[in-house]
Formats: sequence, C-alpha cells, structure tokens
Amino acid sequence: MFKQFYEHDKAAFWLLTIIGGIVFLIPIANILFPEESPLHVSAYSISLIGKYLTFALLGLSLDLVWGYCGILALGQGAFFALGGYAMGMYLMRQIGNRGVYGNALLPDFMVFLNWQELPWYWYGFNQFWFAALMIIVVPGLLAYVFGWLAFRSRVTGVYLSIITQALTYALLLAFFRNEMGFGGNNGLTDFKELIGFNIQSSGVRAWLLIASGVALMLAFLTSRWIMNSKLGRVVTAIRDQEMRVRFIGYRVELFKLCIFVFAAVLAGI
Repeated sequence: MFKQFYEHDKAAFWLLTIIGGIVFLIPIANILFPEESPLHVSAYSISLIGKYLTFALLGLSLDLVWGYCGILALGQGAFFALGGYAMGMYLMRQIGNRGVYGNALLPDFMVFLNWQELPWYWYGFNQFWFAALMIIVVPGLLAYVFGWLAFRSRVTGVYLSIITQALTYALLLAFFRNEMGFGGNNGLTDFKELIGFNIQSSGVRAWLLIASGVALMLAFLTSRWIMNSKLGRVVTAIRDQEMRVRFIGYRVELFKLCIFVFAAVLAGI
C-alpha cells in the first residue's frame, strides 16, 4: 500500500513523511535531551511549531476553496476564529474558582463587567465533547447558510470575495463588543487545564503538537481523496468552465456548497 502511494504521488508521500517526522521526533527531543543540549527542543518551540501546523491546516482549507474550486473566499479566518473561540470557551469554563475573582461559574471578564449570570450560548462548554462538536458544527453551519444564499444567487468573482471579507469583518466587530460575552478586544485568556491536564506543561504541549500534526495529515489525505474522486473532478471542472458544467446538467451550486462547508470545517478544526 505504501509502495503504491509512493509511486502514485511522491510529493504527497514525502510531505506526510516530513510532517510525521516533525510531529513525533520533536516531542522526543524535548523529553530525552537536557535543556543545555543543542538537540533539546523547548516547550515554547513546541507551541510555536504547533501553531504553524494549525495555520497549515487553515491554508489547506483555503487551497480547497480557492485553488481547486476557484472561489476566492476571504472568510476562512472567520471559520478559523469560530473554532478557536469554541475551544477557548471550554478552556475558560475549566478555570472555575481559580480565576482572579474566584467565581466558579462566570469567567473573570464577565465578573469584571458585572454580569450576573452565564449567557445561554455558554451552556454546555464545560464539557469537552460539546466543545469539540461545536468546533465542527458552528463553522459548518455558518458556511452552509452563507454558501447556500451566495451560490444559489450565483454570486461569483470579486463580489463573493468582498462579501466574505465583509462577513469576517462583521464577526470581528461583533466579537470585540463586550456585551457579546466573548471577552471583547481582550479575548479569552488565562487558560489552565485541558481535560484535566495542565495546559502549560511540556507534556500537554507535546501531545497538542501531535494532535495538530495528525489532524493536518488526516485532513490532507481526506482532501486528496475528495479531489481524486468524481466530486473532485467536477469541482475542478467548475473552476475551469463553470458554464459548461452547468450546461451539461450538474447543479454547480451544490458542488460549490459541499466544498465550501468542508473547507470551513477544516478551518474551524
């Protein structure tokens, strides 16, 4: 199987090999080598590399929408932010009474703003499974509603780009408002635990790096499989000759919507 994969797409094989090497060797270098060793990788470097892997996953989602489907969408950052806020809300709920104000229910910024009760849209985020589900559902649902309205109306080109950019900016302005309950321009801070483990420890950062790398590799393989399928060939044809694809009977808006929603979910993850 590996031989067939290597012969069919050498570039993809070596890309996955490099990512896999980074994911598994860097945590080992952090554990095995002492801090004074030139081979030691610090916890800060592990966090930084993990961020690069998450941005690579975001870039992969943009490549699906723009590179393969031909949709110049400038709103992937919005889906990326929604996924991040979903996890951030879970992490804020895990602080409990260890915050600055010692309130077991309300995050510190809500206590500072004299909020008396937790907003309804924060319910459930004390559970990891719920936060993980929202990371997928919220960006996917927003992409579905927005994409259905845009593609059904045949909005394309620079007009779609402007609309997606406006969507991103509108979300930015909304999240920056203190009354929205998302931390305002200070955001969500002072995270302490992830499923019971200290998020600042080197071990947890190493596992987060591994999780980021595995997610990137799985997303790459899934995207590659989609693009090599009939769906991917139709999507590529839409990018090259949309009117011709529409003329021979394909519902172009549904294919665009499918890729747009999938890319939004990847960005959220």
